[in-house]
Amino acid sequence: MQDFPAMIVRGDAKNPTMAVERLSLDALPAGDVVVEVEWSSLNYKDALATRAHPGVVRSLPHVPGIDAAGRVVHSDSGEYKAGDAVIVTGHGLGAPSWGGWSRYIRVPAEWVVAMPEGLDARRAMIFGTAGFTAAQCVAAIDKHGILPDAGDVVVTGATGGVGSIAVALLAKLGYRVVAVTGKPDQAEALRALGAAEVVGREAVHDESGASLLKSRWAAAVDTVGGEPLATIVRATQHRGCVACCGLVAGEDLPLTVHPFILRGVTLAGIDSAKCPRGPRLDIWDRLAGPWRVDLPASMVAECGLEELPKRVETILEGEVVGRTLVRLG
Repeated sequence: MQDFPAMIVRGDAKNPTMAVERLSLDALPAGDVVVEVEWSSLNYKDALATRAHPGVVRSLPHVPGIDAAGRVVHSDSGEYKAGDAVIVTGHGLGAPSWGGWSRYIRVPAEWVVAMPEGLDARRAMIFGTAGFTAAQCVAAIDKHGILPDAGDVVVTGATGGVGSIAVALLAKLGYRVVAVTGKPDQAEALRALGAAEVVGREAVHDESGASLLKSRWAAAVDTVGGEPLATIVRATQHRGCVACCGLVAGEDLPLTVHPFILRGVTLAGIDSAKCPRGPRLDIWDRLAGPWRVDLPASMVAECGLEELPKRVETILEGEVVGRTLVRLG
């Protein structure tokens, strides 16, 4: 097999660099399945990987990319054969193992998911880890027994990858969605996704110190953490459910136990990387079938490997809207 392009992060944690280089298959990590990647995506964790963030990257050199979709070219596993269309997300892909910003990846067979009917590589990467996480959040709300007539569901970070797909998915399932964003110019786009109401970040920011706030939300998908998450939990209705999957607004959670012991609020933590295989397959089947949603073209960007450095700066500055796909094919 000839050499192939990949985005490589080199240097050290204080001064990392990134550039497209040529690799041979021998350079890839050990694994059972070799996949020719057609599409990957850009996520905030990938951007951190380009900065050699110690919570994401253990050593350099490193290939970022927590998402990949393509076709098997070689398999030592009886579960997959050459030509099979597959998805790889989570586990260690891109963090800490080498990831999908490479024309070829080699991974353990248990990381691989057969492409569900109804998806192809590009559509699967429009979802990627972001859509997979959003669907897990919605599944937590659904499992908690919160029906659409229970009241409003708030989504923070609504223009981001997780948030935008969560808005579209909740709206598809009949919930009244309140989208929170710091980008007022994206209000119409959020309404097009299905948001019934678009509000600014101040709607989920309360520093009064009150242990409980007036009940407002039946449920929530929080992608930012910190003070907004604490505000939402304090304003969640009796027996409501808050699905939490991010920390861009902070990792501290200034709360008392009152929302949990007086209102019975559930705070459901969502982890995507280590999601067990059974639930993982179920979520992908839902996204390919009854939960399939389409983002408008304005919220799906594409780029090649060479364009990634500029795109990384954009996502680190908080300016990305929707999803950014990385074209490898």
